[in-house]
Amino acid sequence: MIDLLDPTNVITRMFNTENYDQLYNYCKDLLKKDPTDMLALQNISLSLIYLKNYEEALVYCDKVLEIKPSDTYALKNKIFALESLKQYHDVLKLCEGILLTNPKDTWALNTMGISLNELDRHKDALQYYDTSLVIDPNDVTALMNKAISLSHLGNYQDAIDYYDLAQRVDSGLREIPSVKSKLFEKLNMPDEAFLAAQGVLNKDMDKIKSDAKENKCSIFHQFCDDEFQNSDSK
Repeated sequence: MIDLLDPTNVITRMFNTENYDQLYNYCKDLLKKDPTDMLALQNISLSLIYLKNYEEALVYCDKVLEIKPSDTYALKNKIFALESLKQYHDVLKLCEGILLTNPKDTWALNTMGISLNELDRHKDALQYYDTSLVIDPNDVTALMNKAISLSHLGNYQDAIDYYDLAQRVDSGLREIPSVKSKLFEKLNMPDEAFLAAQGVLNKDMDKIKSDAKENKCSIFHQFCDDEFQNSDSK
């Protein structure tokens, strides 16, 4: 039988119903009884993050870390709060600490890269995305942010290729077609820009272009004809 008054169950219920104010007050009461209550300290910082009170969230994260310096949950909450406050140099320091303990922590690697992007250190960011992709070649976060870094560095074709890889892994990423299209425009490739905007993968573009040439029609007409035939066959 579930104990509805058990603090863990109460906190879970408040979190799931998005009652972050209540969660904050509940944890505050728990801490009056025991200032070292880890469950309360962890969740009061979480509630404060959702309430966008990042400065106070940092206070409680630090209290957890005073008790347990390597607490991953508190470190990640603190990093999120620091990111929200745009304190990216502090984020880098914390990520370095996590990576000293676990060099294969892809979350820390990607967070490190994103902070470097925010600091306009796009070339430095690439090494962290590359390391993450060695560990997991299908890491969408790393693929997307490497593409962003490459785009900032003016390497548009490489950026397109990484956006395309991300699109293959997760076809539901709605922002990719538009971004790829704009990059093709920068490369003065209007046909590819049109196809990219329709969500066409790079590997499928050559066939559409070849068919258009064979049928002596525009890329637009060939694409529309292919779409019509595909829908008709269904």
